[in-house]
Amino acid sequence: MAASLVPRLRAHSLVRRLVLLAGAFIAVPLVLYITLRDVYTERQLLLLEGVREQGRLVATALSPLLLEQDVEALPKIADELNRFGGPETRLKVLFRKSGEAGASNFYFVAAAPAVDTDQLDDERQTLLKQGILQKVAATCNDRVALADRYHAPDGSEELLTSITPVLSPTGCWAIVMSHPLDSIIGTQLGRPYWARPEVQIAGAIYLLLAALTFGVFLSIRRSVVRFRDLAQEIRVDGKDGATFAERNEVAELGGVAREFDRMIGRLRASARHLRQAAQDNAHAFKTPIAIMRQAIEPLRRLATTGDDRANRALQILESSVDRLDSLVAASRRMDETMAELVDPPRERVHLSALVGRIAAGYRPLIEGRRIALYADIEPGLVALGGEELIETIVENILDNAVGFSPEGGRIDLALKRNGARVTLKVSDQGPGVPEGDLERIFERQYSQRPTEGAGADDHRWHSGLGLWIVRRNVEAMGGDVKAYNAPKGGLILSVSLPVGR
Repeated sequence: MAASLVPRLRAHSLVRRLVLLAGAFIAVPLVLYITLRDVYTERQLLLLEGVREQGRLVATALSPLLLEQDVEALPKIADELNRFGGPETRLKVLFRKSGEAGASNFYFVAAAPAVDTDQLDDERQTLLKQGILQKVAATCNDRVALADRYHAPDGSEELLTSITPVLSPTGCWAIVMSHPLDSIIGTQLGRPYWARPEVQIAGAIYLLLAALTFGVFLSIRRSVVRFRDLAQEIRVDGKDGATFAERNEVAELGGVAREFDRMIGRLRASARHLRQAAQDNAHAFKTPIAIMRQAIEPLRRLATTGDDRANRALQILESSVDRLDSLVAASRRMDETMAELVDPPRERVHLSALVGRIAAGYRPLIEGRRIALYADIEPGLVALGGEELIETIVENILDNAVGFSPEGGRIDLALKRNGARVTLKVSDQGPGVPEGDLERIFERQYSQRPTEGAGADDHRWHSGLGLWIVRRNVEAMGGDVKAYNAPKGGLILSVSLPVGR
């Protein structure tokens, strides 16, 4: 139990690491972005406070002129404003008379750089439409630092950074400071943090690295999936010719793919050697066994009818030869089964026709014991596996049913399709199997035959390999086999195999 959990825990550990890696790819840049954005915001606030102080200094310098009530001071305001304004800093002076309220009562007085006379009204209307004059009206009670975009009538964009009021007996003066978006201050205050070039470049590099990293993971996963598909094709369809190296897309997995190919090659070679060894061993034993049988015949003719001792010795000798012959046949079947387990065939087997032929061949063999075999076979059924494996399965199950059936008994064979599976059921009228031994009958060399009644005549020659071979063959083809007692007595063996498409 503990050993079976180790691969599972390792798999879970790998999944956790992949999840942590994905989380790191998301969390690390997010934390860095938030931290740097906060620093950037603090820097913007400091810069905005400096701009606000600059506006206050301009207002202080202009205050003597703004507080004069002489009309002749107005041209001087424009001259003084040019001292502070320029390409990087744009200033506008607006005025609203005392006793008037609202944003629409503000008028242009001066601007630096200067604005053409024919554009003054357009400038004023633009300021009014974009809500700038409303903010100017609100600042007559206090100084305001802000960072709003302003679209000038000439199509240029400016960043409005401060509005500083100067109150006089005649009304409210407002000094509006703005900066072009392409200026240093406009660049620092007019862009959100994510729009800064260095942030976008860093983000692009990070996304590229993330794409490359996950691309490697996807490439590895694609190769692993292709490995899995090929392994499944080999297991299910017995596909030959395709190699893991051909399916591989990652150079670093090339060694693994080649090792898989070598392993498959060695397994198939081992299966061939096992089959060849089984045939060679059986042939090597069959010849001396046949010679022994032939040698017994002259001895039997020489033995007199009344010589019980000689006849008994011949009977034991014949029985031993039969036993040896059965053991050789069982050993060959076992070796062939092991070979099929190593490299099980995957081909379309016309199961209905095969089972029908086997059933027809058994009827003459069991007529002497007056055992009836009834077959209910659904036509046209095709299974996926090996014909020799399936033939051995059916023969061993029928041998088991015949061996336990009483004289005059009945064996029922049914072959039906059940969804994506084909089910073969064989039931007999024998003594059945104790409930605790229903799984044990599929164990190697397990045999529990009665000394009297059905199955008693041949229990000495039974090797206990028949049903073990059945289970091994069935499982090698991706099927399963079960045994259970019939309600009215007897044993039912049920084999399920995948449908061939």
